[in-house]
Amino acid sequence: MTQNIVSLIDSDQPKKWQEILSDLITDPKELVQLLQLDPSNQPPSLAAIDQFPLKVTRSFVAAMELGNWQDPLLRQVWPSKLEEAEISGFVSDPLMEAEANPVPGLLHKYHGRVLLTTVPHCAIHCRYCFRRHFNYGGNTPSRLQWNQALDYIRSDQSIEEVILSGGDPLAASDRQLARLIGQLDEIPHLTTLRIHSRMPIVLPERLTVELIYLLEKSRLKPILVLHCNHAQEISPSVAHYLHKIDANRVKMLNQSVLLAEVNDNSTILSKLSRALFALNVLPYYLHLPDRVAGTAHFAVTPIKGREIIQEMENQLPGYLVPQLVQEEPGKPAKSRMR
Repeated sequence: MTQNIVSLIDSDQPKKWQEILSDLITDPKELVQLLQLDPSNQPPSLAAIDQFPLKVTRSFVAAMELGNWQDPLLRQVWPSKLEEAEISGFVSDPLMEAEANPVPGLLHKYHGRVLLTTVPHCAIHCRYCFRRHFNYGGNTPSRLQWNQALDYIRSDQSIEEVILSGGDPLAASDRQLARLIGQLDEIPHLTTLRIHSRMPIVLPERLTVELIYLLEKSRLKPILVLHCNHAQEISPSVAHYLHKIDANRVKMLNQSVLLAEVNDNSTILSKLSRALFALNVLPYYLHLPDRVAGTAHFAVTPIKGREIIQEMENQLPGYLVPQLVQEEPGKPAKSRMR
């Protein structure tokens, strides 16, 4: 049986999600000690930490295997020296999002929908993050600047869907989200509210009764898109909180990133699809990693991605096979890799 550190983390008293968010692991030494790892095996990259600090919730670490540097969850958060490699084609803004940023806090890349960078921070720093170099300083609007973003949406009646992203939008308080969603509710041509979040996986306590009620009572059709890459991430606590969401009121989807030595295997991804479906979550996208500077060691080729999807099609019913996609700058939609 896989040994992990659940027993090393105090769970006698339930904590509010804000308390948990204020007690993240940010020191590589602490992470090494908790996981009983040999520090000489994979020393952290100080340059990588300086550029993109280590940040991970204790519950996510609790799902990692003790003493295993190859643990798929650890690999997603460890600031490896491989991040220091300068590889041709891996750049700071591979999706050219700076060119789709008409007002602070808003990205308009695709017809019919816009994305709001609701908050600049997350509960976890995934080392493959495509926004690890993003200009959050210029995209963390004040309340007055949020009015600019809302006016932009009001002025374009072709916009039907608003995507809350970040950072992680669920790092915002229920009060902040209630105010923003209430303002979006009042824009008559909007029909859909989509929230992209890793929080239900890495900090499931964030799924408060208040938040669920807020989503369920909105005039807009709510879609919660989770970000889960491996079935090992679905702890009993994650399952407990996701079961609280009424799937008839809130559509739940999942998008994963295809990561070398994490989940680049049809058996691993098929197990994830089954585990998600048991929680009323449908697989949605399987992203090829974006070519972000510092992330080349996660890269998986389109050829391998297609092979994995073909193998999954032989193992699963069609509705459990995610679409393999790649985002390319300037394209009118994500490219489906058939």
